[in-house]
Amino acid sequence: MKYQDQLSPWVIHQLLPNLQNLPVVARFRRRNDAEAYLRLIKQMKPNTQYAISFDALKN
Repeated sequence: MKYQDQLSPWVIHQLLPNLQNLPVVARFRRRNDAEAYLRLIKQMKPNTQYAISFDALKN
C-alpha cells in the first residue's frame, strides 16, 4: 500500500452488480469528509450505489 493511501483510510466504493471488482471512487482522511462527498455524488448520480469502508493499514 502506498504511503499516500495510508494517510487516507476512508474509501468510497461504487457497488457493481454480481459483486464485480469494486472501483475506488475517492479516498479521505476523515469519515465526515467521505460522508459529505457521498451525499454529493448520490445527488449527482441517484441510481448508482456506493459504500464507505475503512481500508485497514497493511504493514
